[in-house]
Amino acid sequence: MRTLYFSHTAYLEHATPLGHPERPDRIRVVQQVLEQEGFQDLIREEAPLADLDQIARAHPRSFVDLIRRSVPSEGLVRLDSDTVVSPGSFEAALRASGAACAAVDEVMTGKVDNAFSAHRPPGHHAEHMTAMGFCLFNHAAVAARHAQAAHGAERVAIMDFDVHHGNGTQDIFWADPSVFYASTHQMPLYPGTGAISETGVGNICNAPLFAGADGVAFREAMSDKIIPALDAFAPDLVIISAGFDAHHRDPLAEVNLTEADFAWATKQLMDVADRRCSGRVVSLMEGGYDLIGLSRSVAVHVGALMGH
Repeated sequence: MRTLYFSHTAYLEHATPLGHPERPDRIRVVQQVLEQEGFQDLIREEAPLADLDQIARAHPRSFVDLIRRSVPSEGLVRLDSDTVVSPGSFEAALRASGAACAAVDEVMTGKVDNAFSAHRPPGHHAEHMTAMGFCLFNHAAVAARHAQAAHGAERVAIMDFDVHHGNGTQDIFWADPSVFYASTHQMPLYPGTGAISETGVGNICNAPLFAGADGVAFREAMSDKIIPALDAFAPDLVIISAGFDAHHRDPLAEVNLTEADFAWATKQLMDVADRRCSGRVVSLMEGGYDLIGLSRSVAVHVGALMGH
């Protein structure tokens, strides 16, 4: 498998307060684990800057301008109790969305089989007009819109296995039948959305997990509900919102997945992509706040993408 990996040193310049779970060390441990011998065949590229027009397909230009103006010349500014910007935040967010679009370009044109972007800040909590939950721009939404606008994709599927529900992605595509959004997540938990009853126009598939759920419950949710719905949607591209905070070590939730569960889920999604869209998969990193759990989970996820 030809797997493309995007990252950039600019992600280290998005500063957060001491003790904040979404911190630069998240990128450092991912970079370290992907330097190991088993990942030498990764195709590596630096994340480009997104064009503001690319982001404006998912967020109004007025919102993009608001985020840019909120970034300080020094120090930190809180957008809400969880979401912080520093002088390096706007470039980091632009490169995260830029990597998502570039990954779509490479996968949709067949230059690579699949792609993984390790970036921060994450994206799936960013709604159409609201930055929240550590997120400024919704990179998965930007990527989906880019696949439609630049490559003529008629149906794009986004599968989100972050332990927190991707309220932002659901919000952006709530009334759009051309984009399918599926999520496993702990409930109740931040941000409070993601009930089974939230179905949009038939394009939203939520499979909430209870606190304490393990890999058995996760695999049942995937096998019984999400994979059949994803298959039936028959996407032209599968985007993964790859959050690894459902790992049993993670401090922000109480779902107890292991690395084996993430590897299994990745392969299940690749199988759908093989059946429906010539294997086209773009994976975008979301949460994961225990550094050991994050690095080990990314390793098996990327390994699966590579066909290991």
